[in-house]
Amino acid sequence: MVDFNKPCIVGKEYEYIADSIREAHISGDGKYSKLCHSLLEKELGVKRVLTTPSCSHALEMTALLLDIKPGDEVIIPDFTFVSTVNAFVLRGATPVFIDIRPDTLNMDETRLEELITEKTRAIVPVHYAGIACEMDTIMSIANRHGIPVVEDNAHGLFGKYKNRWLGTIGCMATQSFHETKNFTCGEGGAILINDPALIEKAEIIREKGTNRSRFFRGQVDKYTWVSVGSSYLLSDILAGFLYAQLEVWQEIQAKRKWIWQTYHSELAAWAKSKGVVTPSVPEGIDPSWHIYYLLLPDLEQRQAMITHLKDAGVNSVFHYLPLHLSEKGREYGGKPGDMPVTESVSDRLVRLPLYYDMGELEMEQVLNAVTSF
Repeated sequence: MVDFNKPCIVGKEYEYIADSIREAHISGDGKYSKLCHSLLEKELGVKRVLTTPSCSHALEMTALLLDIKPGDEVIIPDFTFVSTVNAFVLRGATPVFIDIRPDTLNMDETRLEELITEKTRAIVPVHYAGIACEMDTIMSIANRHGIPVVEDNAHGLFGKYKNRWLGTIGCMATQSFHETKNFTCGEGGAILINDPALIEKAEIIREKGTNRSRFFRGQVDKYTWVSVGSSYLLSDILAGFLYAQLEVWQEIQAKRKWIWQTYHSELAAWAKSKGVVTPSVPEGIDPSWHIYYLLLPDLEQRQAMITHLKDAGVNSVFHYLPLHLSEKGREYGGKPGDMPVTESVSDRLVRLPLYYDMGELEMEQVLNAVTSF
């Protein structure tokens, strides 16, 4: 079988894990955590990067940093992972779901302004598959209304929008280093802080609500509880694993780009003949090459494709179900027909295998399986 995903291993992960243990600092913010922070800050030009145990934790930090309260509204795409919405619902916010574009599967920015009310406290675009949202329009609308933008960039690290790194455009962004992502440490994440006014508050929240970071910098002679917070530090053992990958990020991206572009070129004629839609990359966008998907004509054909691929020795999967139609989403008034594009895409999408160790033999097997459908 060709696996759908295999966690990326580039070579120095075990070496750095062993070194972290020898350093005798395997909890958060040790040697490798700091190396990850500084590498990402330098490469992306971000004011402050802080690793977290997961992207979910990073999203929860953004809700705390924005002081989200019960009754606040947060605009979130209907087609995303549940962590995006949970982070804000945990603070008592009401999610306001927005439908997606049929081309990029990202937040439909043409529907954004009509959803803004006096209760709107955040807008959370998700760069689906590592292809950028239309950020100029989103930021223009958000700035006009004085609403913070948090980029859920779980898919998009080292992707670009008009020569700007994804995750550097809103006031904050979040990253995922889950085993399914381009760069991984099994479970992990990061918060990117572009607004300097939020940096110290983020450090406090991440350190259980204490000013411990100031203490370690010698700015205070003892640290104490100063605000609401939680434990949002990534173990340094995991940071060592992650750093091995981040220091060769260009190599990893180049391999994923080759796989993505091979799919795109080799499947173009077949897709056109079968009425299958392949990913669309708008002009000025450089993807992160995270996901390659096919949109089949309907649910029946999507399910048949997944079965066909499995029979041919290829594991493939569908993706998100519409949040507004979930058991929890219906509590906020969701009903069939509210998000027609999301509902259609959710029924028709299938993701093909894409991972760093994928070779030409696996690629040939996937291509033969798809084109024989």
